Amino acid sequence: MASHAQPIIRAFFDEPTNTVSYLVADPATRKAAVVDPVLDYDHRSGKASMKSAETILAAAREAGYDIEWVLETHAHADHLSAAPYIKLKTGAKVGIGEHIRDVQKIFRPVFDAADVSGDGTEFDHLFKDGERFQIGKLEVEVLHVPGHTPADIAYKVADAVFVGDTMFMPDYGTARADFPGGSAHNLYRSIKKILSLPPQTRLFMCHDYKAPGRSEYAWETTVAEQVEKNVHLKDGVSEDQFVAMRDARDATLPAPALLLPSIQVNIRAGHMPPPDANGVRYLKIPVKVAS
Repeated sequence: MASHAQPIIRAFFDEPTNTVSYLVADPATRKAAVVDPVLDYDHRSGKASMKSAETILAAAREAGYDIEWVLETHAHADHLSAAPYIKLKTGAKVGIGEHIRDVQKIFRPVFDAADVSGDGTEFDHLFKDGERFQIGKLEVEVLHVPGHTPADIAYKVADAVFVGDTMFMPDYGTARADFPGGSAHNLYRSIKKILSLPPQTRLFMCHDYKAPGRSEYAWETTVAEQVEKNVHLKDGVSEDQFVAMRDARDATLPAPALLLPSIQVNIRAGHMPPPDANGVRYLKIPVKVAS
C-alpha cells in the first residue's frame, strides 16, 4: 500500500557537467532510488571513474538505505550515466521512459551501433505515461514530458517532481529542443503539464548553470514560482511565442561538450560500446567534412 509520507531527498551536484543527481528514500522502509547518476568521464583522456556514484552509494550506506531503482529521466546528452555501476553494487533495476526506443532508432545509425536493440531491452524497465510504481511504500507517478527528446519523463513522488530536462530554475528558463527528435511545441506542452500541478508542488531540476546575477547553484523551486517568474514562460507566453523564442535561442547554442560520448553510452543504458577484436572499447566520433 502506498504511503502519504514525504520522501527524503538528497541532491548531489556535479559541477563539470552542471548535473544534479538525487537520492530519494522512503523514510518508513529505507528503500531508495537514485535519479540521473553521473559517471565521471574526462573526454580529453578517455578516463572514467565512479567517484560521483560512490559518493551517492556512501550516502545511502550511511543512512541505511537499500537502493532498488536507478531512474533516468532521459538519455542525457551532456553526461554519461553511472546506472550500470549502481546496479552492479546494489542490484537496483534501471528504468527509463518507453520512448527510449525512438531515441535508440534515431541514433543507432549515427554511430553504426548495430548492437543497440532499438527496443529498449538494455534497460530493466520502460515506463509508460501515467504508470505508477513503488519506492518502498512511496508511490511514484510517471509523467511523459517530451520535447527536449522524445523520451523524456518526470517522476512525481508525493509533492516532489524530478523534471529532468524540461525547465531550469526560473531565472534561467527552459531546456533546448533542437536535438534529433526534439520539439519546442512538445516541450511547451510538457512544461504546461508539469505546471498544471498544485502550486506548492516542489520541482527538482536536472541541471543548473547559475543565471546571470546569481552566485550560487540552485535546483529546487515550485510550480508557483515557475509560473510567476520563469523568464521563458511568464506573462502568458503562447505556444507559438515560446517556439519562436526556443528555436531562435537553440540556433545559437553550441553542442554539449560530451554530446557524442554521452548519447552512444546512454542509449545503451550507461554501458560502453562492445569491445573491438583487441579487447578495447571505443567511443565513435562521426566526422562531417564541410564541402
